[in-house]
Amino acid sequence: MPPGEHRGFYCSQRFTLNLTRADMIRAGYSPSVRLFEAAACGVPIISDDWPGLASLFTPGREILIARDAEEVTGYLTSLSPEEAAQVGMRARHRVLTEHTAEDRAVQLESYVAELRASGRQQLA
Repeated sequence: MPPGEHRGFYCSQRFTLNLTRADMIRAGYSPSVRLFEAAACGVPIISDDWPGLASLFTPGREILIARDAEEVTGYLTSLSPEEAAQVGMRARHRVLTEHTAEDRAVQLESYVAELRASGRQQLA
């Protein structure tokens, strides 16, 4: 699907299911862009768990973690529309306050500054 259609796709869903691909698991900590796209749309996300996920979203509050199909079904049948909307809105808030392109640029600049500073100290 073309990127221009992603917003409409996510906004038409009651929930988004995120299953991490095997190649991303092998690559290590590598979050899918779909997490950020769905969250930015305020769609509640049900995801498998992987190392590092909790540093991006708070499990149970901003993202729902499922270990099997039964847990997915549990979320779909037990969460009220209001509860699901709250999860989605908390994820949206997190993305818009901590995971924007500007945030990533600032983070990259701080890493570069740290490397420069540590390089200068090692030369002294």
